[in-house]
Amino acid sequence: MWKDFKEFVFKGNVVDLAVAVVIGTAFSAIVTSLVENIITPLMGILMNGIDFSHLSHNVGEAEINYGRFIQSIIDFFIISGSIFLFIRLLMKFKREKREETVEQEREVNPQEELLREIRDLLKEQNQAN
Repeated sequence: MWKDFKEFVFKGNVVDLAVAVVIGTAFSAIVTSLVENIITPLMGILMNGIDFSHLSHNVGEAEINYGRFIQSIIDFFIISGSIFLFIRLLMKFKREKREETVEQEREVNPQEELLREIRDLLKEQNQAN
């Protein structure tokens, strides 16, 4: 049983998942800070300080805080938009690096080019005979 557990834990996928969870947690703190401290105040300025979180409706003894729900939806769109822009920026850098690598691979070594020309000339001579 211990052997099976050890094999399960040390498989690449489980370790990768654990690392992803830790990094995701740290990234979540960064995104939350970005939204709460930078984006939300800027949105408040643009919307003349409108805050939906205080809106509510009483039904008998129950208080329905629909304003908090609206504010949560707005926060969701802000957070998802921020993450989208961040991932898009990362993908742009990754794409540029990949293009540089492809360009480097396409650069032909002069010796290889000379050898190719010699090979092609030899093929032509053999076909002519």
